[in-house]
Amino acid sequence: MDPRTIATNVRSIFSLPDVVIRINDLIDSGEASNFELEQVISSDPALTAKLLKFANSTYFGFSGKVETVLKAISIIGHKELRNLVLATSVTSTFKGISSDLVDMDTFWNHSITCGVTARLLASGVDSRERFFIAGLLHGVGRLILFSQYPEESAKVLSYMNQGEDAVIHAERKIFGFTHAQLGAELLKQWKLPPNIWKMVEHQFDPMQDAEYEYDANTLCAAINIANYIQPCTNQKINYEETIPERALKTWSYLGLSAEIIESVMTVAKLQVVEVFNAIR
Repeated sequence: MDPRTIATNVRSIFSLPDVVIRINDLIDSGEASNFELEQVISSDPALTAKLLKFANSTYFGFSGKVETVLKAISIIGHKELRNLVLATSVTSTFKGISSDLVDMDTFWNHSITCGVTARLLASGVDSRERFFIAGLLHGVGRLILFSQYPEESAKVLSYMNQGEDAVIHAERKIFGFTHAQLGAELLKQWKLPPNIWKMVEHQFDPMQDAEYEYDANTLCAAINIANYIQPCTNQKINYEETIPERALKTWSYLGLSAEIIESVMTVAKLQVVEVFNAIR
């Protein structure tokens, strides 16, 4: 059992919609016009509605109402557009997972919180939209395990009250890898760029790859901050446990004080509601 084989086997089950692939290919070509992208998006009424709702959310904070897909594309830009299309589509990709293991609305609320928080933390970074996508997708490996190995996943979740480190250790013991490694492999097979899937892969060990050290630390910090806003499984969480050492290290690495973290949480809570409503 290894992440690459599992990701390959489930790729047909957990696949991106054709419209997402077409948009991704157009943007990757470097020659896509706003009009071409508008035509593809407009062929999917549900996606069009979600995109416009998203564009008008406080997540972007645009002045004035965005009423057309063409205007949304011109304001957002192609890279952000690709990520928004992915975000509005991916939540419907994972279906049929037992509610005994996870409540999907809670899971996506937590994932969106991670994405919004990561994007806020990366406010001084170019192309920071990728931090939102990494946060949104950081836990998809867990959904694959829930779907394909429900009994083993239940055993892993039984360690939840002992903290995230205990859960990670249980994954390695039972599966031989973590859900972060599995999720990164799926994102790689979805042809997402390394600066997204590398973040997901190293979320539990952000100092492992020097090239993506800052990115992985930002995602790790965002996940730990989001854990105080919204848990992501149906297991009881012990809120009185001390802050994980991993969280303290990443917050220190990024220079995050308690005041900054509180401020980020306040803004994130406001944005998450609108983003969640737009995506779900």
